[in-house]
Amino acid sequence: MKSMTTAPSQHRISGYQAKVVASTTAGFGLENMDVMFLSFALSSIISQLHLSSMQAGSIATVTNIGMLLGGVFFGVLADRIGRIKVFTYTIFIFALATAAMSVANNLWTIYLCRFIAGIGAGGEYGIGMTVLAESFPKKQLGKVSSYVGIAGQIGAIGASLLATLILPMYGWHVLFLFGLFPVVITFFIRKHLVESATFKKEKEQRGQIRALFQTKSLAYQTIALMIMAIVQIAGYFGLMNWLPTIMQKQLNLSVAGSSSWMLSTIFGMSIGMLTFGWILDKIGPRVAFGIFLVASALGVFWLTLPRDMMSLLFVGTMVGYFSNGMFAGYGAVVSRLYPTEVRATANNVIMNVGRCVGGFSSLIIGWILDNYSVTTVMFFISALYILSFIVMLTVKNLKAASYFGD
Repeated sequence: MKSMTTAPSQHRISGYQAKVVASTTAGFGLENMDVMFLSFALSSIISQLHLSSMQAGSIATVTNIGMLLGGVFFGVLADRIGRIKVFTYTIFIFALATAAMSVANNLWTIYLCRFIAGIGAGGEYGIGMTVLAESFPKKQLGKVSSYVGIAGQIGAIGASLLATLILPMYGWHVLFLFGLFPVVITFFIRKHLVESATFKKEKEQRGQIRALFQTKSLAYQTIALMIMAIVQIAGYFGLMNWLPTIMQKQLNLSVAGSSSWMLSTIFGMSIGMLTFGWILDKIGPRVAFGIFLVASALGVFWLTLPRDMMSLLFVGTMVGYFSNGMFAGYGAVVSRLYPTEVRATANNVIMNVGRCVGGFSSLIIGWILDNYSVTTVMFFISALYILSFIVMLTVKNLKAASYFGD
């Protein structure tokens, strides 16, 4: 098998790099599709198993805990024994655990399946981003990382389409059988991808979590990036889980109208990811994140302005553009700021802490709506983005000069 080569120019990618992009984007897109199956099937599961709201909500919590544990374990393992090998393991795990939901007929079996699926999914993202980072020049990472984020949105749309076709006719058990799709990707990955020369060269201190906190400045950087990741995920869950309901009440929208708003928001997110990666590569993370975080903090209040469907769709697109456009940028930034021997560990630990903690924003927003007002929710989400902006400014290595230096 031929070893990995770099691109012949900054504007064209090699055949091997194309395979890396295809593998990582397909893996993440199908992983997100599997994760989203639960969202679309949840009402059917609640009805069939007679679950309470608390029991149903805890399924997602169990999944998030699995993601955190899987992210830490597989991140360390990938740095120690190889990214490609562990990447395929994680895909197998979340695919098979998702498919196992097809025979789950009680809450505890569902908990087990989702916990194991979370373990696999938590490991997959950071390792995939690391494989990308070690296959491309540093100044292209923002652009290529954005492809992974867009693949996640395509996966969500795929889950929506499959749910629409499968749930009414065959029920939620059959829907989860489609979780086996990602298994096909693993054969492609194992056959066509190899470990990077950089990884093979590094032999010492691989996969040590303490390396993320080795000095005061490094510990601060790691914690700061965790806070930013938490805000990113919290904003996403607030936007996708609660704001459609809020908009239905505010504009008296039907479910179909709410779905149109969701599609416009997903479209905005995808365009945002694509352009954010380009901006990140051109002007550096401090300015790129600064623009998007401030716009997100203000954009939450834009949602109170529309009084008709067309203006709501436009605002939804713009809010999605800024609020989730930043998502793929985290993988690019973490991959640049941490050395080869702990790169997968750093990606998985930082992003999965964000997933696990940020996922609780849905519960917090629900509590705010029960006790206060929609305006209070807007201030809460906006304050999170401002917090992330302030924290981002304090991370010294996010200055353009530091980031672009080799």
